[in-house]
Amino acid sequence: MSGASAARLRHQFVLDAEIVERLEALTAKPGVSKSSIVREALKEWMNREAVPVLDSRFAPRLNQISRQLERIERNGKIALEVQALFVRYMLASIPPVPENDAVARAQGRERFEAFTLKVAEAFSRGGGSFDSDTGL
Repeated sequence: MSGASAARLRHQFVLDAEIVERLEALTAKPGVSKSSIVREALKEWMNREAVPVLDSRFAPRLNQISRQLERIERNGKIALEVQALFVRYMLASIPPVPENDAVARAQGRERFEAFTLKVAEAFSRGGGSFDSDTGL
């Protein structure tokens, strides 16, 4: 087959009288054919029918992703709350170091550097403080 005949095939359908009457009324307008109306109606029906197929195919995966995102969000909130409580505790319980105490400030810098290295190590091995012994 070639040209337009390859793109379109002739079919015969049996339709109820009510549908035939409505189809005749729609084709009374100039430039509208029964074939174009049936073709558009079938396209719309098939598009609506495809939605449940897509839902059934992708809904379980989307639900799984949604649950994972909810866990990530919950864990992030927990981490922020733990951090806030820790900072509040540290600020309330440890007196500030005097400006002119160079030894204490140097010790603070060393401790902070050791702390950041521990964080970097935990992330590089893919674990965290709760997964293994932190050495503290």
